[in-house]
Amino acid sequence: MSKILGIKYDENDRYHRFARTAVITVVSLSIFILTWWAVSVIANNTAIPTPLETWDALADLYLNGDKMTKISLGQYVSSSLSTFVKGFLLAFAVAVPLGLVLGYSKTLRDLTSPVIEVLRPIAPIAWAPIFMLSLGYTVGPVLVVFVGIFFPLLTNVVFGVRKIDPNWIDASKTLGASQLQVFYKVMMPSAIPYVMNGIKVGLGIGWMCIVAAELYATPLGGIGFYLASQAQAGYWPGAYAALVIIAVLGLLTIGVADYAHRMLSKRMGIEV
Repeated sequence: MSKILGIKYDENDRYHRFARTAVITVVSLSIFILTWWAVSVIANNTAIPTPLETWDALADLYLNGDKMTKISLGQYVSSSLSTFVKGFLLAFAVAVPLGLVLGYSKTLRDLTSPVIEVLRPIAPIAWAPIFMLSLGYTVGPVLVVFVGIFFPLLTNVVFGVRKIDPNWIDASKTLGASQLQVFYKVMMPSAIPYVMNGIKVGLGIGWMCIVAAELYATPLGGIGFYLASQAQAGYWPGAYAALVIIAVLGLLTIGVADYAHRMLSKRMGIEV
């Protein structure tokens, strides 16, 4: 038995674990909001709106849409989600197979490592003007998100494959498994926890990239464009409201990935 904030609970009781998490989350967010409010009042600067002013801007956007462009919150969010999902799917389709191959083949890993290490430190935001101005406002934002997600996902997959116990591979070969069977039946399942971890890290970075991805876009470019337009107009509550929306979207997508990770791990009998 343990006691958290005066609440006794059994570690093996799912309900009490959920209650503990909920209490800690509420306390943490409350402290954050109160700190934000205090900083806003002490600074007395219009560039740091209070949480209440931000909430009013968020409610106004939800009820009335963007008064400058006449675009609704739903349109902004759906545009950003479309860009994000496309970038994520492209990164997943490229990084996972490539990571499996590079993790399996030392020769290919050594051959590609210099190129990857040269490109990996370049911030995705640095690619934004290049992709946007050369490829347009449809493909450009997708590629910025792709770059943000690709490298953490690739790195985790390669690391996961390299962490596989060599004895498992030797045992499967002893039992008559071909190279292809070793790849699909030993390496891929063993790398799944690392793939899921890479996905969660990549999703977080991907949402960090969304403003850069949509900064140069048209009004239908998504919530990133809305944030930039509000900041340029000096309406800081609107800009902070956009940050709140991006944070919520990020939490939702990472939550979905975490749930998928737990369900997949449970089916495979892996502790998470």
